[in-house]
Amino acid sequence: MEITLALLKPHVLRNTFALNQIKTLIGNNFEVLEAKEVQITKELSERFYAEHKGKFFYHRLTSFMNSGPCYALILQAEAGIQKWRQLMGPTKVFQAVYTEPQSIRGMYGLSDTRNACHGSDSKASALREISIIFPEYNMEKEKLHPKANLTN
Repeated sequence: MEITLALLKPHVLRNTFALNQIKTLIGNNFEVLEAKEVQITKELSERFYAEHKGKFFYHRLTSFMNSGPCYALILQAEAGIQKWRQLMGPTKVFQAVYTEPQSIRGMYGLSDTRNACHGSDSKASALREISIIFPEYNMEKEKLHPKANLTN
């Protein structure tokens, strides 16, 4: 079993239909170990996306991420990182719409910045990102049962 971080971006939280559809997809494919609504502050956004500092999209991305609340989840599944990334679809929404229209980004992405969701790209990234968004999460403790309720 592998854990990963999933973030549903601010525009998704403003669309109740999209949020509920994505929660259903997640619930059908993963155990949810933790979930919470989180306001991504400017400082938290800059820390979270530090690897992209200096890239042309960095300011647009960090500004968007603190434009409203996000919904953060720790997901667990066999090959969880790859499974979540596949469910999200390509980062570029235009590509997602045409190559993977049933992916989350294909259905609910608006632009490359507003692409509906974020997912860790490796085990190291997952651990780093979870520690930023869920500092209270005990990664040493084996979690076998989901604690979060996706209906809230």
